[in-house]
Amino acid sequence: MALDTADATDQLLGEGDIAPVHEVNMGGQSPFLLTVDHYGRVLPRALGDLGVAESDLVRHIAWDIGIAGVAERLAKMLDAHLIAQRYSRLVIDCNRPPAVASSIPVISEATAIPRNEGISEWECEARRREIFVPYHHRIDATIARRLRGKQPTVLVSLHSFTPVYAGVARPWHIGALYNRDTVLPQLLLKHLRAESDLVVGDNKPYAVSDHTDYTIPVHGEARGLVNTGIEIRQDLIADQSGQRQWAERLARIFAEIEVELKAELLV
Repeated sequence: MALDTADATDQLLGEGDIAPVHEVNMGGQSPFLLTVDHYGRVLPRALGDLGVAESDLVRHIAWDIGIAGVAERLAKMLDAHLIAQRYSRLVIDCNRPPAVASSIPVISEATAIPRNEGISEWECEARRREIFVPYHHRIDATIARRLRGKQPTVLVSLHSFTPVYAGVARPWHIGALYNRDTVLPQLLLKHLRAESDLVVGDNKPYAVSDHTDYTIPVHGEARGLVNTGIEIRQDLIADQSGQRQWAERLARIFAEIEVELKAELLV
């Protein structure tokens, strides 16, 4: 499959490639709708290895390590619907506005991504059309269906982060991320800080913005949903034991938050 050509009949994803969208518990009755933008690290067969060593393709630059296991367990514990994206962020980052340079990175942290260098406008559009759009269309359609059915909907976008970035250690175990809407993040911060063993980040290690994020600004804020981003340090959820412990902790906290949101008539 020659993606360098302008033949509009060519497709990025072909035989042997999996669908970009992964869902769990579509009939879940929880008000919490879970999303994972960087769930997987799959590469389309047509793109090979992107010119990147396998040792780099298992690093954080390719996906959010450990968050898939947390999200799957949390969806079941909360009876929540989970929508996740299976392809590596090195193909296209599903939490970046498509127009920004980091949407299809030529360098991630300090690692070059040779196959992303100088790609055609057609190929950029194919990645967007076949991976980015189906994922966000599914989130949008799900929210629309829930709102039509008057099903309370609270958006929770799940991520993980590296313990060290650019040589600087990050002390936080977990962070609550937000932009304009602080209702859920402040409740989440209150409950997390009540856990005596945690160092909690308030909009750290990242803060949400319209320029660096897509899921929360577009699906949360633009739709008027109560929302938050969550970042868990990846070394804490690198194995199944850590994933289970964090899912259990978050399930307990979100059950308490749901009661508070109901009391404030927010769900």
